[in-house]
Amino acid sequence: MEKVEIVIEENSVGDRIDKAISTLNGEWSRSQVQQWMKDGQVLVNGRSVKANYKCVLNDVIAIEIPEPEALDVIPEEMDLEIFYEDADVLVVNKPKGMVVHPAPGHLTGTLVNGLMAHCKDLSGINGVLRPGIVHRIDKDTSGLLMVAKNDLAHESLVNQLVAKTVNRKYKAIVHGIIPHDYGTIEAPLGRDQKDRQSMAVVDNGKHAVTHFNVLERYKDFTFVECKLETGRTHQIRVHMKYIGYPLVGDPKYGPRKTLDLGGQALHAGILGFEHPRTGQYLEFEAPLPTYFEQLLEDFRNNR
Repeated sequence: MEKVEIVIEENSVGDRIDKAISTLNGEWSRSQVQQWMKDGQVLVNGRSVKANYKCVLNDVIAIEIPEPEALDVIPEEMDLEIFYEDADVLVVNKPKGMVVHPAPGHLTGTLVNGLMAHCKDLSGINGVLRPGIVHRIDKDTSGLLMVAKNDLAHESLVNQLVAKTVNRKYKAIVHGIIPHDYGTIEAPLGRDQKDRQSMAVVDNGKHAVTHFNVLERYKDFTFVECKLETGRTHQIRVHMKYIGYPLVGDPKYGPRKTLDLGGQALHAGILGFEHPRTGQYLEFEAPLPTYFEQLLEDFRNNR
């Protein structure tokens, strides 16, 4: 068990203890810290406190970080929509509502569970919980993902992502009518200081660029295509909110009064990359999900 000690400085005075710890570390979520506190693994000046304890200057916080669980990911037979597969790489169309890879406390029903049942050979570079996973899309985003079946393929695909040569285009429906046909959003992204479970445009965030073009306009909404130049967490969702056009159905970044779609109207429709072994350029396009097509049809009929 790893032990960590933190001393509260002036910029954290008055903060809740759970917020202060997660902010100072940046890797731990507030819910994770709160669980450690419940388990008696966090002491302030040698004594237990509640999560709403307000920090005082020079408080000494001692944290015992538990060892990570040894986890086995169980293969599960699933009806996966495979667009392409060979000995090196696989392209799959992930449905809305499916998590890409397992996490502690959520070890079944993920894309990785299905992939492990479908094929036994996945790259081990990302460890036991994310075998073969090179990039991911959010649970409630549908669309195409490339999966590495060996380490050579994994390294090649990651290098292409870093070099920004992978072609990733998404379809989205946003609130509001975007007046211009094209645009580029360049704004750095990082953890939202007010909500560590969310991302936001922040001064010291990671470089992030999204290009978009308008496909159709409706009475109160716009249908757009977004092309990722970088691939930050929640990038399209945060960038579109930042310019005043949040995604329809987005429970985290959308307006309070949005459509109840069970998640954001966002689909990773086009994926193009060089084959890691042959160098041949491959590109795939996944059609819009049925709910997405129906939503567009409803908007067209109410212009």
